[in-house]
Amino acid sequence: MKQTNTHLLIKYRMPALLFTLLCVVSIILPYASVGENSIRIFTLFSLNDFAKTMAGLYIAGVICSLVIKVLVMVRPIKSIARMALVLDVISAGSYSVLLFGSKSILDKAGIFDAGFMVKDFGIGYWLGLVMAYVALTFTMKLCKISTGYIVLTWLSIIWLFPILWIVLTSLRAESGYYVGYFIPRGFTLDNYKALFSKTSVIPFGKWWFNTFIVAICSCIISSMIVLMTSYVLSRVRFSWRGSLMRVMLIIGMFPGFMSMIAVYNILKGAGLSQSLGALIVVNVAGAAMGYYICKGFLDTIPRSLDEAAIIDGATRFQIFTRVTIPLSKPIIIYTVLTSFIGPWGDYIFPSMLLGDKQNSYTVAIGLKWMTDFRRINNYYTQFAAGAVLVSIPIVILFVALQRFYVEGLSGAVKG
Repeated sequence: MKQTNTHLLIKYRMPALLFTLLCVVSIILPYASVGENSIRIFTLFSLNDFAKTMAGLYIAGVICSLVIKVLVMVRPIKSIARMALVLDVISAGSYSVLLFGSKSILDKAGIFDAGFMVKDFGIGYWLGLVMAYVALTFTMKLCKISTGYIVLTWLSIIWLFPILWIVLTSLRAESGYYVGYFIPRGFTLDNYKALFSKTSVIPFGKWWFNTFIVAICSCIISSMIVLMTSYVLSRVRFSWRGSLMRVMLIIGMFPGFMSMIAVYNILKGAGLSQSLGALIVVNVAGAAMGYYICKGFLDTIPRSLDEAAIIDGATRFQIFTRVTIPLSKPIIIYTVLTSFIGPWGDYIFPSMLLGDKQNSYTVAIGLKWMTDFRRINNYYTQFAAGAVLVSIPIVILFVALQRFYVEGLSGAVKG
């Protein structure tokens, strides 16, 4: 049998067809079962318009896809195979939506007296869901879509799921920690408003400002230390330079929390415990240990530029500020990003240093405080709103500076 033509990978026709056939078989198997009661997917047509639409898309999608793939077995034409690909996407997507909407649909219909849970999905549902995605994968391979794109597609779904979940939870009108459905029954912005309400017992605005101050101060000082250390180690030759670099590299490999108790006792002895200044000191103290990436970048800047500047009468400081810094924009942005992200999301050191001083809490400790077992049922949706708000600065920074972030790892001079 011919395995390829100019447009399709023929060897994937049969797997795509077989797994689509299993999707069709899943239609007649139990969709959901609770005790002795069970329903088929056709039952959803009588419940509401949303259930009818999703079930209809799935059933129509897999049946039409099966017919088209039979045609592909006879005539392997790219345009026909792409029609099957679109139908597979619709089938997998609609069945995925039913995963998150069935709880609400079936509970409102009152089909099961004990209520419906995800564990009550029948073999028909799980077989159809898994086979829909497997069939989609083989159809993508049939259409000569790169394996890398397929893997990235699945990883994107996995990564985006918790993000979507936390955003929907932050907009959920119903309070409570555990609910048996994914899509909220009501949407509201009250969870965000409550975080900044003057009558709220949660000083989220204060926590956010504390985190911002610590992150900004740590970012500025740490970035300066890293740049200066990297410049010296890259450009200046002195005794024990190699040994110093190796020692710093080895020490930097040990996680900071290994010295947590010793650091706490030192700060307590200095009278800095339970203060934002203590967090800044902790974040800045070991900044020089992260020199190796920045130094590697500075090593790519030709020394001939330094020599030319020296001939023109420039001092080392002038070379650093007027030659090295302008050429080091990518690595500076990379250093600033990494120096900001660490303090912004840090929980271990702040939780130890700040203790019970709530006014000095950072967002990470404040969110943990909200999820304590005594408060989680009342504040969980506000916790989700806080988690969304704390991620916004990082997202903005990465979107705005992504190009420089990548360039910072590749070198200064391209040729």
